[in-house]
Amino acid sequence: MGIRRTYIRTLAEKVLHKHQPRGLPIDPTRIAEAYGIEVKVEDVDDEDISGFLLRESKLRKTIIGANARHHENRQRFTIAHELGHYLLHKGESVHLDERKPGFMLQLRDANSSTGESINEREANLFAAELLMPARLLEKDLRGKKFDLLGDDFFLRKLAKGYGVSVQALTIRLENLGYVLD
Repeated sequence: MGIRRTYIRTLAEKVLHKHQPRGLPIDPTRIAEAYGIEVKVEDVDDEDISGFLLRESKLRKTIIGANARHHENRQRFTIAHELGHYLLHKGESVHLDERKPGFMLQLRDANSSTGESINEREANLFAAELLMPARLLEKDLRGKKFDLLGDDFFLRKLAKGYGVSVQALTIRLENLGYVLD
């Protein structure tokens, strides 16, 4: 099974239309809260852990956590990523580790961005579609010429407007076909 690109783009557009009527940067916390999800941004000792999604079915409570030690842009992407899991992967919940008592959470960590898991790739795509909608990028880039390597100022300005890192924006532009090899 491949990544559901068209479905994810359509879903992100619907979410934005309903919960983020205007303006940039997109606020993934506000959107998550509109779905009844509690968002917590707290210090996590392990720098490799970006965040988590916890679904507690008995209490009917969902929490998205993000690491407060990470840059604000990283936190926003993590929250959007976990919201993607919430909306796209409804069968996922807190996993019980049978070897130990208690719960094992599905965490967003350094391995999440390796592209090895379809679910992780879909959540990353959802976060990119949500935070950097293709239609808005197209509008911002229409008629503009820029050199990815030589126009750092333009990319930094654009990334700041979307509330994302230059790296995330560059990956998004590459995936949309604006960056040619």
